[in-house]
Amino acid sequence: MLLESTTYPGTTEEVLVPILESQNKKGLKVSRGEGKDFFVAFSPEREDPGNDTVARRDIPKVVGGVDATATDLAASLYATIFNRTVRVSTPAAAEMTKLLENIYRCVNIAMVNELKQLCLRMGIDIWEVIEAASTKPFGFHPFYPGPGLGGHCIPIDPFYLSWKAKQFDFHTRFIELSGEVNTAMPYHVVGAVGAALNRSKKAINGSKVLILGVSYKRDIDDLRESPALKIIELLRHDGANVSYNDPYFPTIGSGRHYDLQMKRSELTDLGQYDCVLIVTDHSDYDYKGIVRDAQLVVDTRNATRGISSPKIVRC
Repeated sequence: MLLESTTYPGTTEEVLVPILESQNKKGLKVSRGEGKDFFVAFSPEREDPGNDTVARRDIPKVVGGVDATATDLAASLYATIFNRTVRVSTPAAAEMTKLLENIYRCVNIAMVNELKQLCLRMGIDIWEVIEAASTKPFGFHPFYPGPGLGGHCIPIDPFYLSWKAKQFDFHTRFIELSGEVNTAMPYHVVGAVGAALNRSKKAINGSKVLILGVSYKRDIDDLRESPALKIIELLRHDGANVSYNDPYFPTIGSGRHYDLQMKRSELTDLGQYDCVLIVTDHSDYDYKGIVRDAQLVVDTRNATRGISSPKIVRC
């Protein structure tokens, strides 16, 4: 038995194993070094939607079994698919490995999102700073700011560990603070839209705003936890007349946290909108043409880099 779903350390042995042992009619027991009836291991899924530069088989597969035999068996199975397997001592170590990977991204994205807001106040281009820092050949890995976190992993998985940590009287401060920063980013974006409209002597209330890109990441068809959904809700709450365009979504219906019921607007007559807000920087978009035809462009992704226009507000 193999579990791949991201979860808190201890799930495999504390939750899954008792279920498997209690619900089978033959009284079979999980092997814990005795070579018993069946074997259980955890191996986290490692995915990067939209990334076609790394083949699936080239992503090392981390494996941790309830006992050494379970680890060996799981590693042998995965070796038929993946070029490399990485064995760890326990399922909990494998579970924590996946959480570390996601928390690493969550914390660093929060850091750069916070620095972006500081750089805006200081009149510094955070994208230029990141590009310059990326020339260092050691000790630095670039992360990029945006309108908030999305996807089914990074906005959610770190808080599995926060919950589990409370059982050990431990407060995961980095995780909690990162969550606060990233959750606040859609509010920052809507504030930037309001400020940009205000400079044009317009209010959000009554303005027509076109959202460009609603998927949580460039060039994929995934809405899960997308910051665009929260941004749309906030703009509507402030009285804006919100439309959207995304090549991957002809409609937006309802989900766990939203009920928008919207149909895609085509990219014609951009001048009718008081603001075009770039939330997801799909590569299909003609950003020069968008800037040319729009009254105002608020860019959360640096999609308009290299384009100089007083119409552009980067936030």
